[in-house]
Amino acid sequence: MVVSIDPSVVHQMGPLRSFLVKMGLASTSDHSSVVAITLFVTLLCACIVIGHLLEENRWMNESITALIIGVSTGIIVLLISQGKSSHILVFSEELFFIYLLPPIIFNAGFQVKKKQFFRNFITIVLFGAVGTFISFAIISAGALLLLKKFNIGPFDIGDYLAIGTIFSATDSVCTLQVLSQDETPLLYSLVFGEGVVNDATSVVLFNAVHNFDLTHIDGITALQLFGNFVYLFFTSTALGVAAGLLSAYIIKALYFGRHSTDREVAIMILMAYLSYMLAELFYLSGILTVFFCGIVMSHYTWHNVTESSRVTTKHAFATMSFIAEIFIFLYVGMDALDIEKWRMAKRSPGTSVGLSGVLLALILVGRAAFVFPLSFLSNCLKKSPNSKITLRQQITIWWAGLMRGAVSMALAYNQFTSSGRTKLTENAIMITSTITVVLFSTVVFGLMTKPLIRLLLPHNLKGHSDPSSPKGLHFPLLGNGEAEGADGLPVRRPSSLRMLLQAPSHTVHYYWRKFDDAYMRPVFGGRGFAPYVPGSPSGVRDDTWR
Repeated sequence: MVVSIDPSVVHQMGPLRSFLVKMGLASTSDHSSVVAITLFVTLLCACIVIGHLLEENRWMNESITALIIGVSTGIIVLLISQGKSSHILVFSEELFFIYLLPPIIFNAGFQVKKKQFFRNFITIVLFGAVGTFISFAIISAGALLLLKKFNIGPFDIGDYLAIGTIFSATDSVCTLQVLSQDETPLLYSLVFGEGVVNDATSVVLFNAVHNFDLTHIDGITALQLFGNFVYLFFTSTALGVAAGLLSAYIIKALYFGRHSTDREVAIMILMAYLSYMLAELFYLSGILTVFFCGIVMSHYTWHNVTESSRVTTKHAFATMSFIAEIFIFLYVGMDALDIEKWRMAKRSPGTSVGLSGVLLALILVGRAAFVFPLSFLSNCLKKSPNSKITLRQQITIWWAGLMRGAVSMALAYNQFTSSGRTKLTENAIMITSTITVVLFSTVVFGLMTKPLIRLLLPHNLKGHSDPSSPKGLHFPLLGNGEAEGADGLPVRRPSSLRMLLQAPSHTVHYYWRKFDDAYMRPVFGGRGFAPYVPGSPSGVRDDTWR
């Protein structure tokens, strides 16, 4: 089921409902869906218009705007339904993970500046994987020690570990709204790249908490958990790469553009979504799969389609991602006033507020516990001073990753509700506390991120050119094997293991480009390799893009 309609709300909107049913234009259930979807689409339009009007505001962004509109609409719906319900749609994990999240993550991979992302790949994996484990351990241990003092219920070890996974999941969607890839490319690649790996790691940990026997936790269980994560990480990545390469080969070999550009656009969209669904089918990480599928498609497939299809796909992916992002925040905002759970938690309001404060404190400590130590470790591995993460950048990375969003909501609903509903007071308190943490972190931390960047990193704003930007190096396709650095001086061709250790990113990039040009591009296409056109030789090179 795509959406779950709240009938108590629609029932209150009587005149239009009765008219359509009497005219035979809609059944009662059909009309409920029509009313709910109509209202939601109207709210989406309002979010876009208001977001446009606030475009120049240094504090607001469209995600926060949608969240505020969602909460405001929830209050209005609550009044209309006479306190029976506050939302039109009931929060659904299926809707979030199957329909809304894939286009957002895919577009992020499709639009990401690949050179910047892979140049910082080790740091991203450190933050996203190792950092998530550290945050998970701290939040779980803190919950185990502190939540018992609130006497909210008989939680077992599995519940405390689930709380650790729920609140260690950062909000990569909100990161897209508060950070700019053009103004702060290094921060964007680190924080968003970490967010993608973090979301995948959190979901893997959450599933492991449910699948593993937690009554006897020992070293073997920990190794099994780590091995399961490594397996999912590499297999999910491989599946995404394979799906992207397959789409590139199909479009290059068949050249759909000869007859219809619609077909090549359709095959790109469907292959991207297929990669996510295959990952879910085989119990892998769909988030990682569709992200790397987007990276591979942007590197190969996108250059194999016609010029008109390139424009179409670029804007189509961005538009679907944009609508899904606004939908999620509007959805979360409206669901934040779930009256049933708030009524149950009302029996102990001080407990709910205190629990939310403890969880926020654990999030702050858990993130600080890995951002600064792992940044130090990452800096030790880097030779160039320009590529190291400064203290100001570390503070910004720590702050920008504090936001919690729909992933945390979805995992909390999975753990503490059944089909979005619960009859246990302790579970209702956990849901309302999660909602409070999500709203507070998104609004407060989200509002403060842009001003914080302007305060700490004014020189990194748009217009500044620094060696760490994606355009800082230029590698010619043909020539003497040298590359121009940011200062215009040549970077010599790597010739030894010592050069590899001294400049690993330049060296790996150099050999990757040689392999890519010699073996990958002739088969899968990409920049410089035109698809087959009747009447012209296949694989015609065009080096002007360099």
